[in-house]
Amino acid sequence: MAHDDSPAPAALPASTPAPASTPAPASTPTPTPTPAPAPAPAPASRTALTRALDTIRSLRAQLDAQRADQPLAVVGVGLRLPGGIDDLDGYWTALAAGRDLVTPLSQTRMGPFADQWAGLHRKGGFLDEVMDFDAGFFGIGGREARRLDPQHRLLLEVAWEALEDAALPPERLTETRTGFFVGITNQDYDDWRPADVDAVWGIGNAICYSAGRVAFTLGLTGPAMAVDTSCSSSLVAVHLARQALLRGECEVALAAGVNLIVSPASTRLISQSGLLAPDGLCKPFDARANGFTRSEGCGIVVLKRLADARRDNDRIHAVIAGSALNQDGRSASITAPNVRSQIDVIAAALADAGLTAADIGHLEAHGTGTALGDPIEMDAIATVLGRPRGGRRLTVGSVKSNLGHLESAAGMAGLLKAILCVQRRAVPPLVHFRTLNPRLDLAGTGIAIPTEVEAWSPDDGRYAGVSSFGMSGTNAHVIVGPADVGAVVGAGVVVGAGAGEGAAAGGAEGAA
Repeated sequence: MAHDDSPAPAALPASTPAPASTPAPASTPTPTPTPAPAPAPAPASRTALTRALDTIRSLRAQLDAQRADQPLAVVGVGLRLPGGIDDLDGYWTALAAGRDLVTPLSQTRMGPFADQWAGLHRKGGFLDEVMDFDAGFFGIGGREARRLDPQHRLLLEVAWEALEDAALPPERLTETRTGFFVGITNQDYDDWRPADVDAVWGIGNAICYSAGRVAFTLGLTGPAMAVDTSCSSSLVAVHLARQALLRGECEVALAAGVNLIVSPASTRLISQSGLLAPDGLCKPFDARANGFTRSEGCGIVVLKRLADARRDNDRIHAVIAGSALNQDGRSASITAPNVRSQIDVIAAALADAGLTAADIGHLEAHGTGTALGDPIEMDAIATVLGRPRGGRRLTVGSVKSNLGHLESAAGMAGLLKAILCVQRRAVPPLVHFRTLNPRLDLAGTGIAIPTEVEAWSPDDGRYAGVSSFGMSGTNAHVIVGPADVGAVVGAGVVVGAGAGEGAAAGGAEGAA
């Protein structure tokens, strides 16, 4: 430490009287006395304050845990599917009747590309009209509307319809923490690019603006994002919406998927991969399976935390009890499925929901009807859900047999079918199924392929699983249950109707 070399002040002798204070002149203001510091809390007060803060922190942690552990309620649905389907009743009618909604592409839907469609697969699940759009209703000018990808237009319309179904007037959501998550991959409309392309065209067609457009139009201030994981995009969007709700990032969330085919270019590329069925029929798990057919559509679900939906007296279509994502990693090729990853993602969703294999009565499969994909997927289903179920029946289906493959919206089509199955306590037939693919071993699994509408016994489990696997390797699985699966106790505490203690561990064991 440095020393101070300055002389020390002389000390006053002890006998020297202190100098008398000099009176301040009259003009000098009297100094304001400094307030004495507040006395420190007595030890008992400090202890009480600490206890109170600890209690607040503990209650907050409990509420966060309850929020993160509860199911989500599906309170609204909007959809546009092939065959003119635009509501859940129409969807169920088509499924129960075993309708094949794949048709030839009409001349009007070919647009300016009729010559380029020659020689390509022209059968698919097509919507009737995709260019019609009431731009004025959404406050969009004619020039901007013409430069807006029809997929973005469709999202605006179906989001509005989903909110109407949820009895949530869109104007009530303005400046609220409402999220929007959409699975979208295709960019066919870029082939309609005009000669005078400008920034308006760029904003109207970039994938990221699909979510931003809906959030902007409705005034939503929660998270909004577009998700592209190929075929699993829309189910990944559901998982992300669920996570945002459980983390408290939003109070309401819309999860969506959309896919339109408005140019032959993408069909030409997929044809070159050899994945399309020559006869235009998707035949999942059948001995004749030889590929899928392309399809269009849009589906949107409006989600809330279950306790919030019950507090608000919402009509609840179904609940989402759990979800999980993972990746194939290094499989046979970048587009090849990985059975271990499929096993793991189903088991993880079961554990997330606190359920066991015995709680799942129906599995809505990815089911593309391909020689490579079907055996791998059924092997994963049998491993996690089939063999550990103690003889209970598990039906397996794929809506691609009815609609074709909706690609980025495929997971949403499967989710909506699963919602209908848990609502109706019935399972529709798997269209085009005749003979089980000989490469599928279902012995001792309890797995059955429905060939007609079957009643769903609660003894076989009350939940449905939905799988969606992206060609880029991203896998998603979501578990759906009926609206009455939980009972609210106290302030937002949800007691589930699963298998009880140890259910999560049992779900994980099912994958071993």
